Amino acid sequence: MAPRILMSEDEDVSKAISAAMRASGIDVTENAAPIERFERTQSGACLIQARNGAEQRLEATLAVVAVGWAAATVKLDLDRAGVRTDHRGYVEVDSQLRTTVPHVFAAGDVTGRAMVVHEAVREGFVAATNAVLDATVPLSAQPSPIGSFTDPEYASVGLSEAAARAGHDVVVANVGFDSLPRPIIDGRTIGFCKLIVDRRLERVLGCHIVGERAVELAQLAATAIAAEMRVDQLALVPFSFPTYANALGRAAAVAAVELHGNTWAVDHLVTPEEVGVP
Repeated sequence: MAPRILMSEDEDVSKAISAAMRASGIDVTENAAPIERFERTQSGACLIQARNGAEQRLEATLAVVAVGWAAATVKLDLDRAGVRTDHRGYVEVDSQLRTTVPHVFAAGDVTGRAMVVHEAVREGFVAATNAVLDATVPLSAQPSPIGSFTDPEYASVGLSEAAARAGHDVVVANVGFDSLPRPIIDGRTIGFCKLIVDRRLERVLGCHIVGERAVELAQLAATAIAAEMRVDQLALVPFSFPTYANALGRAAAVAAVELHGNTWAVDHLVTPEEVGVP
């Protein structure tokens, strides 16, 4: 029903994944009309939508309806211990992952926060530290990459372009996989690597990737964001060749040129004295 799929992702990621799905034979419908009902058919099922009094019918072998997740906490009888949950069953925790019972902590998917493995591990470390050592360590804000193993993959870390433009003066660098040696060698040229950089601080605010190894590439961008590297420093990292990681290095170089002009590498690699400039 939304205007595009993957509403939480950068708009360019949404467009690219939609296009890839359609190219592979998947019909993607945006701004879908409300569902009236399902009907059984000889071949499977039919979904009937209604808009302005007119019916639209979509037939398929199988209908799968996904409306989000509910926590599997009902049988735990958490209320008997005084541990409070929300309307979907997720355990309520504070910044230290402490529940409404001071000596009980919760981490991972059961809290309903970022429901991915690497965040669960990070939360588990914080919760265990506080529980065992009676500490008060908060779950700090860290750049956390997310993505999905679709074909092609997509991944992101940090701010989307729209969110970054709302609060920053930005430079956007976008490098297509069809211009990079490794994707061409592998025949996996669909995709791109997009960097959003704060023009004043010259730091990466966000990275969005569609294509082969996208989820792994996002880890590199997350490291650069966490280290608060300037984009010209990232551009000078000697990524192995030919690799998909070259996409990140190339995008960083494009951003550096936008910020400093074509001489940025010389300006950052040598001092004026070294080239004889007084």
